[in-house]
Amino acid sequence: MTSRTWPDLDVRLLRHFVAVADELHFGRAAARLFIAQQALSRDVQRLEERVGMALFDRTSRRVALTPAGELLLPRARRLLVLHDETVRELRGGETTLLVNVVAPGLTPARVLTGARAQEPATEFFARFEGGMGRATALLGEHRLDATFGRQGAAESSVRGAAASGLAHRLIRWEPLALLVPVRSALAEQSAVPLAALRDAQVCWLAGDHVTPEWEDAARRLLQSCGAPVDGGGAHPYVHSIEELAYHVQVRESPVLTLLDQAPVPGAVLRPLVEPGAVYPWSLVWRAGEHHRPGLRALLESAAELAAAEGWLTVPELAWRPDA
Repeated sequence: MTSRTWPDLDVRLLRHFVAVADELHFGRAAARLFIAQQALSRDVQRLEERVGMALFDRTSRRVALTPAGELLLPRARRLLVLHDETVRELRGGETTLLVNVVAPGLTPARVLTGARAQEPATEFFARFEGGMGRATALLGEHRLDATFGRQGAAESSVRGAAASGLAHRLIRWEPLALLVPVRSALAEQSAVPLAALRDAQVCWLAGDHVTPEWEDAARRLLQSCGAPVDGGGAHPYVHSIEELAYHVQVRESPVLTLLDQAPVPGAVLRPLVEPGAVYPWSLVWRAGEHHRPGLRALLESAAELAAAEGWLTVPELAWRPDA
């Protein structure tokens, strides 16, 4: 007599099943997990194929657990708790990761959110250290485990011991945009050609994304367009949405920013086109530590977002700061 072989219930698939069961909505569950809704649907389908029955009743108006889903849900929760506890104990205390995401709401923060969903056994601590010079120095001192930023600029600014022994991966070419006062003529356009920067008196030191590497890239871009670079930098850095809104209102000048810029009262976001411009985000960490689960989760989260949103695709002829 032969015993029946049961299919393995992948922990990742179970985690995604629980998220959908909690939300009873694939869109909200995907947002919570920071993955594409199509990918989440595929994972639930894979789990249903493994158990050989439907776990959700889906209609255009609602999502509900089937009897099989109701049976699996409490057991899936227990399995996930046991899994995460076991991982923590096996790691013997290595359960934290300190990550510089520059500022809240930027591309690095999105990657971090996805990593937290993928790797709940690691406690991620977000740091807001700003520029790559300080962040890579902290990496060398083991006071930081990973950082995001413009890696090419970091190499030139922190040569020597602090910059040695680091690994990096490009995770996104983020399009640049202008934050335009609502009363500006540029606000009437759906996009702004690069050539328009020549006469726009652009500010480039306002926004939570501003670091020394950003300032360098902004100067390069404006110089390449023949735009003045003196007036836009003649003030201290401006951080926070409230201060940015005040700055835009007082100066009534467009602000160079990133496409993921959060909404700012009194201003509208317009992408740069003809041919457009992009800013490189990289993840940097100490070489030889890629085996750490938290770092793997950051890399996997970035890869998923890149695949879902085309992060590594650069528009033809788009300007790059290190080209």
